[in-house]
Amino acid sequence: FLLAFLTVKWVPIDTKLYFPFFKHWALDLGEIGYLIWFTLFLVLFSNAVNITDGLDGLAIGSSLTTFMVLAIVSYLAGNIIYAHYLYIPYVKFVGELTILAMAFLGAGLGFLWHNTYPAKIFMGDVGALAIGALIGFYGLITKQEFLTMVAGGLFLIEFGSSLIQMGYFKLTKILTGKGKRIFAMAPLHHLLEKLGWDEPQIVVRLWIIS
Repeated sequence: FLLAFLTVKWVPIDTKLYFPFFKHWALDLGEIGYLIWFTLFLVLFSNAVNITDGLDGLAIGSSLTTFMVLAIVSYLAGNIIYAHYLYIPYVKFVGELTILAMAFLGAGLGFLWHNTYPAKIFMGDVGALAIGALIGFYGLITKQEFLTMVAGGLFLIEFGSSLIQMGYFKLTKILTGKGKRIFAMAPLHHLLEKLGWDEPQIVVRLWIIS
């Protein structure tokens, strides 16, 4: 947190939050506000991908579709001509991140070959948390946080289902003395399992949604 604060303080960083469909309007969060936003956004996606990593191939497959979008976005945001034409924030040198996104796609496909059902290797928290943080980083550094939320929407749906379940359970426990569940199971992929869907069916259909 201290290193992030010093970075925001001494390195010239755009602290504005840009909204889709608005050409010339942005919300300036300021140094402290942007630091809080930066931290929460990274933590959100890091945990969202980690929660999604519950079935063979689900998290990595959904990450691949997200990184396809991020590869294009980073290239466009780093090209002053395309950025101005499309009315998106131009970020100098961010186009270099296209290489990292494409490298992730190649490595991710190789990993998916062995991680798909039935999985022979597993991602675990180390992989899921890191991939989620990298997705969040791309959104922040390209100034396309809201587009990243759409591209990585499946992760947010999975995270939201767990958050709703946990919040409802705690609220009902406070009010009635006994916790109740709003869903039969959470997160979403486990709910679909509870409804009788097969694991490969769940994974492929969530890939399609992603």
